Amino acid sequence: MVWGLGEGIGRMIAGSDFENKDISLLSAAYNEGIPVTVHAALGTDIIHFHPGANGEAVGGTSLRDFFILASVVSELEGGGVYINAGSAVILPEVFLKCISLVRNKGMVLENFTTAVFDFNRHYRPEQNVVLRPTAKKGRGFYFVGHHEIMIPLLSALLKSQPVKTP
Repeated sequence: MVWGLGEGIGRMIAGSDFENKDISLLSAAYNEGIPVTVHAALGTDIIHFHPGANGEAVGGTSLRDFFILASVVSELEGGGVYINAGSAVILPEVFLKCISLVRNKGMVLENFTTAVFDFNRHYRPEQNVVLRPTAKKGRGFYFVGHHEIMIPLLSALLKSQPVKTP
């Protein structure tokens, strides 16, 4: 089986005896079959310094995750929501490239919502997540605040809303 980096890490955590695996987002996503993607930039993480680090494996699985994310992004049209939480450089660039890939394949991707949650305002997330992708029919929001406050507030808001089915 060929996995992306996110699924591979989730699978490893789920099958481990790690003390806190029951609160791992990647483990829970793996167990539920929900895609989680990891977009590594080689040389940017401490793990890349390890003598056993394999750039080909990290790059290959991260590239698979790009195509997984692009597939998910292709389904945003008509009311989907994309959230960028705390990534000011890599993920906004990856997201914008996913938008480009989907649109270059001739798919309509205009009517959806994006939101950035971060501690500070940054150029890339504002341009590449909030403004450019949603310029035609979509809506983009930028929320500045501490994640430990903002994300639980978002969760509480979503849980308080009735589920709408098409």
